[in-house]
Amino acid sequence: MDSKKLRRTLFAVVMVFLMITVIVFMMNWELVEKKLGWKQNIQEVDMEIEESPSDEKQVGNDLSAFLQDETFFDAENKYKSIETYSGKSVSFLMSSVAKDLRIMFVDSSGELITGAPFSVNIQGLGEYTDDDEDGIIYIDKLRAGEYSVSMKEMEGYRVPNTVTSIKVKQDIEYRVLDSVEYLMLTEKEIDVSKEDTEERSAGQDADGTETTELVPSGRDSTTGIDVSKWNETIDWEAVAQEGVDFAIIRCGYRGAKSGALIIDPLYQENMEGAIEAGIPVGVYFFTQAVNEVEAVEEASMVIELIKKYDVDYPVFLDSESAGGNGRADDLETEERTKIHKAFLQTIASAGYEAGIYGSANWLDKKVDTGKLSDYRIWLAEYAEVPSYKDYYQMWQYTSKGTIDGISTNVDLNICYMKIDTSIDHSDSAGGYSGVVSGDTGNVPTNE
Repeated sequence: MDSKKLRRTLFAVVMVFLMITVIVFMMNWELVEKKLGWKQNIQEVDMEIEESPSDEKQVGNDLSAFLQDETFFDAENKYKSIETYSGKSVSFLMSSVAKDLRIMFVDSSGELITGAPFSVNIQGLGEYTDDDEDGIIYIDKLRAGEYSVSMKEMEGYRVPNTVTSIKVKQDIEYRVLDSVEYLMLTEKEIDVSKEDTEERSAGQDADGTETTELVPSGRDSTTGIDVSKWNETIDWEAVAQEGVDFAIIRCGYRGAKSGALIIDPLYQENMEGAIEAGIPVGVYFFTQAVNEVEAVEEASMVIELIKKYDVDYPVFLDSESAGGNGRADDLETEERTKIHKAFLQTIASAGYEAGIYGSANWLDKKVDTGKLSDYRIWLAEYAEVPSYKDYYQMWQYTSKGTIDGISTNVDLNICYMKIDTSIDHSDSAGGYSGVVSGDTGNVPTNE
């Protein structure tokens, strides 16, 4: 073989060897990096890049890191979202009884938010603001129809950016309001001296012949008491030992001046104390409603307050004066009767027995009881024998009773309704627990 051919052969062999070497080298690149120490050096360089400031704001090899930089975008370009916007969450609830709309602003815990002038836009009506900052906007005298409502943005709060619709009704429905708890206040939130001015006119008409003793139960009657915060803290075990058959407990009242719905501060204590002592209970509410919508609100409040208790006796509406200056004191008889009926119908629609309380003169002159014949009458007349001519199912015969367990004078009553308190209706979704039958009226106290 000549030298020229030999050189060509050697060159081809070398090239083949080099190609094989390169292929093997590439296939084992990571191993080569480790052996030669290149990988560590590259990582160190990357770390130096991450630690060093950069005008481009790139972090390492992460090309999307600029999204985490709050200074990258223009300072004015702020987007409201759960991730980037800090503020107290607020939402709104709406309800309508008839030709009205109530909007309530609540936080994430479902509590009413006060102290902020929230605003809403109602399509076709314009903007409305909670000027008194009580957490509620109320609009009445609306036309029936569907309204779209959206909430305006407010600094410091995260508001919903959706539009919500509600149907405003033409005619009133005597149904319990779901959101009535947002309207209920405690006495810590009001001026009690101006709001709780209930006045019992039966005392003014007393003829001096009333008995102040607890009349024993008869064959067709039972004896009980009615109480409120004015009777202070009660020893219910001692009351039960006195032979009291039932207790009618005030659950609340509407403020005589502001019209606020207010819970009697001793309501829960009295309900639980009486029930634990084995005394069957009913409740009453002092009204100052000036229209049917407010009557439905009052009834809804009562249902909200009694739904967790086993209530055997009826729910009564206390219909009397608030001292002459109450917001409902000057209502005409026809209008007052219509409003009372709205309350009674709403209570009945929830499955409870309903009735009205008043003195003989009040029931004769201020209410048309003939239009309330479907409901119970609780008469207040302080005499040995009542002079009231119409039928009644319960009689409050004195406000000067004295019994063990109560430090103040207490109202004493005789009930002529037969109520079966042995039936347990506690699982009946808040329905009326007692069974009323065999009603009579004009029955003397000494039976």
